[in-house]
Amino acid sequence: MKEKLSESIFDKISIDYIRNQVLKNAYGNDDTVIARLDPRVLLIWYCFFGIVPWFLDNVVLLICLFLFVAAAAYKAKIAPLVMFVFCLGVFSQTGYLLIVSLFFGGNAETIVPVLIMTLKVAIVSMASITVFSGLDPDRLANGLLWFGCPERLSFSISFAYRILPILMEEFQNILLSYRMRGKAPKKKGISGKIKYLIYQVKVIIQAFYPLLLNTAKRSRTTVEALELKGYRYAASNKEVKRMKLSSLKIVKHDFAFIAISVVWVFGSIGMSVTI
Repeated sequence: MKEKLSESIFDKISIDYIRNQVLKNAYGNDDTVIARLDPRVLLIWYCFFGIVPWFLDNVVLLICLFLFVAAAAYKAKIAPLVMFVFCLGVFSQTGYLLIVSLFFGGNAETIVPVLIMTLKVAIVSMASITVFSGLDPDRLANGLLWFGCPERLSFSISFAYRILPILMEEFQNILLSYRMRGKAPKKKGISGKIKYLIYQVKVIIQAFYPLLLNTAKRSRTTVEALELKGYRYAASNKEVKRMKLSSLKIVKHDFAFIAISVVWVFGSIGMSVTI
C-alpha cells in the first residue's frame, strides 16, 4: 500500500504536471469572477492589500483581511500546485516560528507578534497570487500602461508571460534529450529512490545552460520580428496607445467588487476597534 502511494505521488509530481499547473494558473482562469474585473481595479486592489497590511498590527483586523483575500483567491480558482507553494512559502518564512513558540512554552507575548507577521505575509502573498492569476498578459500590460508605466516595461512584463509556455516546453525537451542519452537509476527501495532523486536534480542543473542559450536565440528572433512590424513606432504613437486602452471599461461588476471590498475593510476596522 505504501509503495503504491509513493508511486502515485511520484507520478503526479512530474514536469508535465508542473507545466500544466503553471500554465493553468497563468492562462486558464479567464472564466472566473476575478478575471472579468477591469485590470485597473485589480491593480489598485492589489496595491492596497499588498502595502497596507505591513502597517497594521491588530490581529483581528489582519484576520478579517486574510479571510477576504482567501475568499477572493477561492473565486480566482488558483491551481492546487500554486496554493501548495504558497502554503510552503508562508510556513518556511514565519509559520514555523509560530509552531515552535507554541510547543516550547511560548505565551501571548511571543505568539501574537509571530502571528501578526505570518498574517501579513499570507495576506500580501495571497493577494499577489489572486491578482496575477486573473490577469492575462495583454490585460496586465494595458493596465500598467494606463497608469503611466513605460510602454517598454509593460511590454516586457507581457512578453515574460507569453514566453512562459515556450520556456516550459523547451525545458521539457532538454530534459527528455538528457534522459534519452543517459540511464536513470532504478527506483527500487529507499536507496534507489534517493539515487533517482539525485539523478533528477543533476539533470535539471545540466539543463539550465542549454535552456538559457535556446531562450536567447528565440528572444532574438522575436525582437527582429517586432522590429519588422514597426514596434518602436507603435510604442511612441499616441493613437496606437489610445486604441490599445480603448478596451478598458469599468462596469457594474467592477463597482460591485469595489463596494464589497470597501464595506469589508471598514467593517473589519469597526470590528477590530470594538473587540
